[in-house]
This record gives sequence, C-alpha cells and structure tokens, in this order.
Amino acid sequence: MDGTEPEDDDTLAALLIKPHRALILVDVQPTFCEGGALAVEGGNEVARKIGEFVKVNRGNYGIVVSTQDWHIEPGDHFSDNPDFVDTWPPHGVAGTEEAELHPAVTGLSEESVKKGQYAAAYSGFEGKTEDGRSLLDVLKMSEVTSIDIVGLAESHCVKDTALDARALYEEVRVFSDLTAPVSEELGQKARTIMEGAGIIQLESRNAWL
Repeated sequence: MDGTEPEDDDTLAALLIKPHRALILVDVQPTFCEGGALAVEGGNEVARKIGEFVKVNRGNYGIVVSTQDWHIEPGDHFSDNPDFVDTWPPHGVAGTEEAELHPAVTGLSEESVKKGQYAAAYSGFEGKTEDGRSLLDVLKMSEVTSIDIVGLAESHCVKDTALDARALYEEVRVFSDLTAPVSEELGQKARTIMEGAGIIQLESRNAWL
C-alpha cells in the first residue's frame, strides 16, 4: 500500500460518509404511537426501528437531535370536535408521560427541541431547546451540512421539518421505513410534496450505499 489507500472496509466506509451530517428524530413520542392520544398505525414499530438505527449508525452523524410536541395552551390546535386536518384532540401535553421521548429512543439524542407550547407547530424548526436555542442554532453549532430525518408523522411533522430543512440545506433525506403517516392518502400527498421539493426519500438500509 502507498499510504493513500484505505486499510479495510470500515475505513473506506468512513471516507465515503459526508462529514457534519445531522439526524433529526421528529416527535418520536408515545402520544403518536399505539396507546397514545393521537396514535399513528405502526408508531411503536417505527420507534423501535429508529432506536436500532441510531444505535448502529450513531458514528455516521455529527449530531442527533430530537423534537417533541410539548403543548401547554396551543389554542385552536386542540378541539373537542377535531377535523384531523387543522384541529386535533389533545396530545403531546407538556409534562405528561405521553409527551416524553419514546423509550426506544430515550437517551439517543444530544439535543432536544420542544415545539407547539402555545400554538400549532408542525416543523421541528419552530422548536427551542431548554436554554432557548432554535433547531437551526443547534445545527449551526455542529457545522451541519446535510440532514437525515425520521419520525412521526410522515404526513405532518416529518414533512414540514423536511421542507424547512430543504430550504436551508442542499441535501435532505427522509428514511421511508423509519416514518409513518396519519393515513396512506396523506402519506402519499406528503411524499409527492417532498419529492417536488428535492428531498431524497429512501429506505435506511440504503443510507450508505
């Protein structure tokens, strides 16, 4: 070897991974999983798979950030007669067990932003850390250049977080097997919108191919 060639497959993989990539875990909370107030079908399984993915692939990311719905008094976002488009039954209520991170992902993120305290907030970029930093502030501090996104629900908060990320970063990816929509119809609509915005959608097993 002349000193410029990788010594093994692991070294080659490391060279191919883009530096300063962030992984955003969007609203992986019990409130959006089976048994929760606003359950997405398959939510618990998505959470489990996200946890496994992070544990195996943590070294591929400069930072892992989680977002949480953390509603205190979100106004007309909550309704006794929700239309499940713009109004919803109470969910992600601040301080409740349902609003905490799902056990499958607890402790897997270095930073967490909470959103929706006093109004509807679908994008993680509307959230703040406990000390008042925005998601963008967190990403800038880690010199992030590209974003991967997983979580719940694909049709709403994942989509809106991805769209805001795409407005800021050239490369944004959503792992289709690590998310789930409120309904298949809304999921298909979200996937079409994300595709049109230039967001890459792929299965996580193809992340490093």
